[in-house]
Amino acid sequence: MLSFFRVNATLQIVSLLLLLVLIRLPFLLSAPPLLIPELNWMLVGEQMNNGNLLYRDIWDSVSPLSALVYWLLDLTFGRSLLAYHVAGTAVAAFQVFYFNWMMNARDIYPDRNWIPGLIYALFLNMSFDCSTLSPVLLSTTFLLLAFGTIIKQMDRRGATDEVFEVGFYISLAALFYLPSALFILWALMALLLFTGASFRQHSLLIFGFAFPILLTVLYYYLADSLTDLNRNLLSSVFRVRQYDLTDFQTLLASMFLPFAMGTLGLLSLFRQTTRYVNFQQRCQQIMMIWAVTAIVSVALMPFLAPMLFISFVPALAFFASYYFQGIRREWMAELIFLGVFVFTLLILYQGALGLVPRWELGRLSALQVKTSPIDRHIQQQRILVIGEDISAYRNNQAATPYLNWDLAKYDLRNLDNYESVISVYDHFRKDPPSYIIDKESVIKKLFQRAPSLSTMYEKTELEGVYRRKEEAINN
Repeated sequence: MLSFFRVNATLQIVSLLLLLVLIRLPFLLSAPPLLIPELNWMLVGEQMNNGNLLYRDIWDSVSPLSALVYWLLDLTFGRSLLAYHVAGTAVAAFQVFYFNWMMNARDIYPDRNWIPGLIYALFLNMSFDCSTLSPVLLSTTFLLLAFGTIIKQMDRRGATDEVFEVGFYISLAALFYLPSALFILWALMALLLFTGASFRQHSLLIFGFAFPILLTVLYYYLADSLTDLNRNLLSSVFRVRQYDLTDFQTLLASMFLPFAMGTLGLLSLFRQTTRYVNFQQRCQQIMMIWAVTAIVSVALMPFLAPMLFISFVPALAFFASYYFQGIRREWMAELIFLGVFVFTLLILYQGALGLVPRWELGRLSALQVKTSPIDRHIQQQRILVIGEDISAYRNNQAATPYLNWDLAKYDLRNLDNYESVISVYDHFRKDPPSYIIDKESVIKKLFQRAPSLSTMYEKTELEGVYRRKEEAINN
């Protein structure tokens, strides 16, 4: 397979994109398990489609541009898991093409070929959750564009005013996935260490980064929701851990080979420094800083799953390409790559399709939307789920702004505060849920603090489930 993609021709481009589609075709035809993050994004898009304003009327930590994409998907397709995976595959195809095109156009490797794109496409399939349209996938697209612009500056032997684009791209990346804002430090270091950028050009970089963010802040200021933006997005990145539902076995299995190949490629560079010209060495150093920045961003992840490590893929594919192209015996390179390819697809298909029954590796079971007795009794209702597991929303709509439990705690865990009780009361009056599913045992205290709400609901035979009374609905 490597020998076929060693040729730089149109056939290889088409074949690479076709290979990406073929890898994902089985679970595009048969939908993989729905994950809690995906359900959360669908709910955000659905709520926005109902006219609710993100952060003010929807308490969630998803970044604004990602929410805008999910709103467009809901507007066009409704709650469609297939739409998320098809769109995710389209974004992945663009990244694969752009990454390899950039490597060839700037002569970052000694030889022009499509091996970097092949490895990038493979690493994007390290787990089935990487195929969905996640905020990290969307964000990484703009980080790649920023990398391409920086490389262009270096190729011109001096920075130009196009560094504004670098800051602009990173800002858009941050508005898709907030921890990507850390990459502004990567860009500053790259310009400072490897280009002749002036103070004015560094200022342009910062201005390009600040401009879209300031526009977002201005929008929420005009909507009188600046406090909501700060609480639900800006501050939440340091305190929201929405899902205490991690699957470390799958995480390690999915990421072991990409990290191993990337590390081997990085180590191989130290043995072959004389083979590369100064420009190529600077590109390698810039990608090393990228990898360090991505590692730092792990501390800001809201939960741990392979999809959140997609920002590592450009660096891993970049260095792994050096490893495979540096192996002198082509048959050995082919054999090693075949092993990596087969093992990666095994994890992918086992996770998406459950090829081996009762083998949980790759399934991300802790993140899957689960069935419960509630699903049989409550469907097509406006409900409120109080707790981390939002599976009950699968066949229902969300009521009140309290979508994200970590953010909802600001009110629902603070019921000794008069302002919090008033806030909850107002939200219930504005958008009363037909059912309340209380998994955190807060409703009894709420009803004590707001007796008028207690008269609206009655306890059902299901534990922790409250139903709105008929007379309350008629009123």
